[in-house]
Amino acid sequence: MIRINLLPFRAARKKENIRRQVSIFMLSLVFLLIIFFYYNFSLSNKVDSLNTNIKNTKTELAKYNKINEEIAQIKKKLDNLKKKMAVMKTLEANRFEPTRLLDVMTQVVVAKRMWFTNLESRGDNVNIQGIALDNKTVADFMVRLEECGLFKQVDLKTLKRTETQSAKLKSFAISCKKNPLIDPESKNKLENAKAEK
Repeated sequence: MIRINLLPFRAARKKENIRRQVSIFMLSLVFLLIIFFYYNFSLSNKVDSLNTNIKNTKTELAKYNKINEEIAQIKKKLDNLKKKMAVMKTLEANRFEPTRLLDVMTQVVVAKRMWFTNLESRGDNVNIQGIALDNKTVADFMVRLEECGLFKQVDLKTLKRTETQSAKLKSFAISCKKNPLIDPESKNKLENAKAEK
């Protein structure tokens, strides 16, 4: 009977299996290292891209902040301009107020029956002091003041009898509240609205 020794073949086969496993392990390790390097490279690119975006966003934000400051300054200047325009409109509306007041007073005074001793206008309040021949003259004057349209409230403060050069007269003090002024534009709008009705 012939005997064949298979041990060297088995040993060679075993060595081949070990070599194959080691080479598979090494290839797997190399493959994993390649994947890790690629993943690291892509993450690094993403980080760089995000940093660039952050830098660009900060630059744009600084530019927009500068624009916002300019807008705020323009708004402040516009507010100041609007305030000045409002003051100018008020001055324009009040420019003829003293003339209008004196004109109304000359129209409502009871001629040759009364005289003013003092006429004072402060804001919406007008204080009138004077001398009249009798109570009826003072009453007529107050009615005329109410009907002229310039005043919304006319109050008699005092009415006293005084004697001057052997004549018995009445001294009076009246306080009035003026109606608010209407600027010409608002007046035209009101008249147009009334006309449409």
